[in-house]
Amino acid sequence: MIVRILCLLAFALIFNSCHGQQTAKTEKEDTTPRTFEMVAVPSMITDPGERAKYLVQHYWDKFDFTDTAYIHLPDITEQALTNYIDLMKYVTPEVATSSIKGMMHKAAADSSFFAHMAGLYEKYLYDPNSPMRDESLYIPVLESVLAAPVLDEVNKIRPAHLLELALKNRIGEPAIDFTYTLADGKTGTLYNVKADYLLLFFYNPDCHACKEITEQLSGDPLIGRMMSDKKLKILAVYPDEDLEAWRKHIPDVPAAWINSYDNTVSLKNDEIYDLKAIPTLYLLDKTKKVILKDVTFNQLMEFMQMQTN
Repeated sequence: MIVRILCLLAFALIFNSCHGQQTAKTEKEDTTPRTFEMVAVPSMITDPGERAKYLVQHYWDKFDFTDTAYIHLPDITEQALTNYIDLMKYVTPEVATSSIKGMMHKAAADSSFFAHMAGLYEKYLYDPNSPMRDESLYIPVLESVLAAPVLDEVNKIRPAHLLELALKNRIGEPAIDFTYTLADGKTGTLYNVKADYLLLFFYNPDCHACKEITEQLSGDPLIGRMMSDKKLKILAVYPDEDLEAWRKHIPDVPAAWINSYDNTVSLKNDEIYDLKAIPTLYLLDKTKKVILKDVTFNQLMEFMQMQTN
């Protein structure tokens, strides 16, 4: 994918800058082997859901966030975090949010550790190329960063911007309407496209990954059948300025799709949608509520197949 938004490096620099604010601290110099000690779920908790809830809520109970040696031990710390993130699919969003905020509160005991964990969360939950990317889990991380006393207001500017973007067009909420323009100059609006499902495909004509998605969508029998049955429409939107490049590649987009561009470039300039990378896929229902946000082709097809079973 072509990453368009301010790069992850900027976020890393922000958090690295807070390291100088911490009180000088010497890492533990003992040679005791360090490990991640998993908590034991009480035997009286037998329900699988309750066991998962207990594990998520107490996952970090035995971890020492003041031992900065763990920062340099990714096989322990980073692996523990990815396992923790993986557990979130077994608990409710409320439990996940509460647990993440509690964990970040503990990590704030040391500013270096706090910055390190925030960076790891960004790597796994926000990076467009991460298979674990999950905006719903990243939101409580950003909220924790903004509430952290170990950061000054300058170091909270970018996290605040990322949170603002994350809170737009959330799953279950109405998508923000916008006007698109067709090759013949005619215009339309998102909400005037009538279908049981509307797939928003933000793309760039010179993007290799966009071409791959176009081929996958146009060649998939289920997508083709849903379009033939008028249950699905695809609105392809080019959000940038180079109309010459867009017009050159019009034949590359299936004629059955609504192929358009943003004449005002407001999608890009006003960040109406979080287009951190191109291509980006959103799936909307017939009332234009967001069903899927910024998903892969495989995730889209998993959902579509479930609707037909």
